[in-house]
Amino acid sequence: MLIQNKIIQSVRDKCIADEFVSACMMYGSFTKGEGDQYSDVEFYIFIEDDKMEKFSSRHWVSEVYPIHLIFYNEYGTEVVIFSNMIRGEFHFLPVSKIEIIKSFKPTGLFPDPESMYIYDSTEQLKPLLDDLGGAGPDRMTDENVNFAFNNFVNAWLMGVNVMRRGELARSLEALTLVQRYILQLIRVKENTVERCISTESYKDYVSITSKLKENEIKLAYKNALNIVEALNEMLGSLYKVDVDKDLISKLYSYLNE
Repeated sequence: MLIQNKIIQSVRDKCIADEFVSACMMYGSFTKGEGDQYSDVEFYIFIEDDKMEKFSSRHWVSEVYPIHLIFYNEYGTEVVIFSNMIRGEFHFLPVSKIEIIKSFKPTGLFPDPESMYIYDSTEQLKPLLDDLGGAGPDRMTDENVNFAFNNFVNAWLMGVNVMRRGELARSLEALTLVQRYILQLIRVKENTVERCISTESYKDYVSITSKLKENEIKLAYKNALNIVEALNEMLGSLYKVDVDKDLISKLYSYLNE
């Protein structure tokens, strides 16, 4: 049995035994049948409203499984590093906010809401999870394609500017954003959200990676324009796109100034 499954069972047992806990749901790879020995464990745990003030999330999690570290990340999520180097993410909320689950639907596809169920004493959790089932959001839209193209331009220009200033580390950091938006566009082109991209697209992606050397970083930004130019030509005939050939041409000129 995977250690993650033992942690999940420990969370379930603790929820059942703890009168402070009203409901608990899991999300992430283990709810999609994709969990392995490298996967995180992720939970929303709903606490009785009048018990929130007395509730100690740090103490609660430490009783689930031995931990090395627990902290809040930049999104306000409580992140746990267990003693076996498995990561956990925990959201502790008052039960009066359980309908936050309705807001999850636009974020992705939930093929098996039943696997998200951990514990419930409210009789509210299962109906909310059932509503998450069915088709996920349509990501192949003008809005999403424009979002990726527009943010690519923003990240690309920021990265090139700091490179020209000599801030190579910041330029390399910005390149990760460039890669993110190109990957989104590749997924639109290949009509895939979860599956691996094609071998050809992987080769393109490799061309926009770099070591911390100015000539390699500059080449990666040039290759990024090449890829986006091709994607713009292909996707521009299918979606309403703000970024046009003239803008891409100006970016080429700007890189070579």
